[in-house]
Amino acid sequence: MHITALDHLVLTVADPQATAAWYARILGCVAETFHPADGSTRLAVTFGRQKINLHQAGAEFRPHARQPGSGTADLCFLSDDPLSDWIAHLADEGVTIEEGPVPRTGATGPILSIYLRDPDGNLIEVSNPA
Repeated sequence: MHITALDHLVLTVADPQATAAWYARILGCVAETFHPADGSTRLAVTFGRQKINLHQAGAEFRPHARQPGSGTADLCFLSDDPLSDWIAHLADEGVTIEEGPVPRTGATGPILSIYLRDPDGNLIEVSNPA
């Protein structure tokens, strides 16, 4: 038995609409409203073949993490765009880079990364394969 891919993950956020807008504007994700089998309406951001579901803090959909919380995630995203372009884009958007570019090790080998925070304080790493 083995798993083959990550389909989606969940972020607990203070304001799902604001978070979706930030991920779209800053990271180039697509905001998506979807309707799961339970009949609810939910919000997510998508990129490639992946999805991040957004849960409202204090009103999380069940089942959920044992201790869901805003600002508790540390996510690394890969990009084909050069980090120099990301640095310029983030400066234009007024987003502070906390660290980088710095060499790191990703899932498949060396990466070069910059670090920033989303509106909830989640640590966001944007990386280029080295």
